[in-house]
Amino acid sequence: MTGVVVAGGGPAAHRLAARLRQYGYAGGVTVVGAEPRPAYNRALLGSVLDGTLGARHLSLPALPPDIRQLTGVRVRALDRVRRTVRLSDGRRLPYGVLVLATGARPRVPAVPGLVTAGGQLAEGVRTVRTAADCRPLSEGPAVVLGGGVRGVESALALRRAGHEVALVHPAAWLMDRHLDATGAAVLADWLADRGVTLHLGRRAEEYTPGKVVLDDGQVLAAGTLLLCTGTTPEVRPARASGLDVREGVVVDDRLRTSDPHIHAIGDCAEHKGIPGRTVLDAWEQADALARILTGQERPYTPGRRVLRPRTPGKDMVVLPPAGPPPGRDPAETVSLLDRTGGRYARLVLRDGRIHEGIVIGSASAVAAVSRLYVHDMPAPADLLALLTGADGEYAGDGPPSEEAVVCHCNNVTRKALMDAWHCGAHDRSALARATRATTGCGSCAPLVRDLCAALAAGTTPEGGTP
Repeated sequence: MTGVVVAGGGPAAHRLAARLRQYGYAGGVTVVGAEPRPAYNRALLGSVLDGTLGARHLSLPALPPDIRQLTGVRVRALDRVRRTVRLSDGRRLPYGVLVLATGARPRVPAVPGLVTAGGQLAEGVRTVRTAADCRPLSEGPAVVLGGGVRGVESALALRRAGHEVALVHPAAWLMDRHLDATGAAVLADWLADRGVTLHLGRRAEEYTPGKVVLDDGQVLAAGTLLLCTGTTPEVRPARASGLDVREGVVVDDRLRTSDPHIHAIGDCAEHKGIPGRTVLDAWEQADALARILTGQERPYTPGRRVLRPRTPGKDMVVLPPAGPPPGRDPAETVSLLDRTGGRYARLVLRDGRIHEGIVIGSASAVAAVSRLYVHDMPAPADLLALLTGADGEYAGDGPPSEEAVVCHCNNVTRKALMDAWHCGAHDRSALARATRATTGCGSCAPLVRDLCAALAAGTTPEGGTP
């Protein structure tokens, strides 16, 4: 191959470029990104929205210096015959292998007033997709349109920042793609207790700067309107070039498109009818493609991934179905509801293993169930103890060992973090550069911060010496 060009400058592109070098690829690598800065961790945008982190703290570890990075430019067109890409600044880049990592763009609902005659978002309207979207909000109440994962996370972030927040969602319950009605009710109670006003089963009918009119006639004050209404895979250059495109760019088990010289990964790719959904999916595909491009003939097989919404103060995990529905196969469902205590769990087991499930409200149960599901391990006999987090064997009660995994996205152990700290990585950003911890889904960031503080004070969080 004469060189790899990666169209897209997000986490998937960054991971692929880093892994190509790690796995021994010595050819040229060029990463083309539309944003004016190198790749950063989009999973932590909520921490910018609530003011916990500055946008500069989202940066991912620097790529090797021999990787060419072009920022602030887009891939506009593909010439599959000449094997070149045309950029938005007019340049053309030749490629031996092209990788589409163009991600997804926010979906803007057809609500009168959201978009100007020039095609731009109206005054006061924002999406939540880039670091620029999460700059400080103007004073006044905020309205979040969409009650999926991103909408719930954004509403909570704005409340933490001190804003009055209303959340509008057209479905009957929150996160309806992931939660059942009972779990969503527990989540709704918790959001309401934190001051988020919920308008469920309602749609926005009209927007004018400063207010949103709902379909039942209610008028909501809106200093800012955040659109958390989903995304659409960015496939326009792929479709225009004649590649096979459905919802995403169709890829096979080698992550190849219908052109053998072009691959696709991340949110823009569709593998076996399923488009990319999370940064963990994108990273998994980037790892697999880097191995394939460096001669390791191992087809891409999606692993089991859990969904961990970033809802500080309310631990939660969603376990998607592991394979086809049980159908007529023997299956067992076990559930637990403590509405007053804000806890809910429901697991579907097949052959003594977790097939799918939801756990809300217990950190130890979330950790235990996630571990069993990801590693496809047998569930314990005492399922009630598992769901309440009372089973020490599975919940990990007591001080964590040095080999306990803190960052599951990158398999970073507590010992690795402590070693990096003693070698001079004395804050979260330095630990991220040294170990990649916190650069995945971001859920381990509080644990890493606590460990840093404890080590700086000369003691671990459990009271021992580091």
